[in-house]
Amino acid sequence: MPLYEYRCPDCDHRFEKIKSVSQADFPEVCPRCQNAKAERTLSTFSARGSAGPSSSSGCGPSSGGFS
Repeated sequence: MPLYEYRCPDCDHRFEKIKSVSQADFPEVCPRCQNAKAERTLSTFSARGSAGPSSSSGCGPSSGGFS
């Protein structure tokens, strides 16, 4: 199952949840303030290439990875 990132609009707390794809768009409860309307956010990802794992923000030039 994918790991999704959420942000609470009340306290700005960011947290992660492992959820099925079919449940991804349902709101989450913030673990800090208990607001039931935390929003899913866009996040960076990790890719595994021949040189091992690397993080990518998807912005700017990269010094490694895929060609």
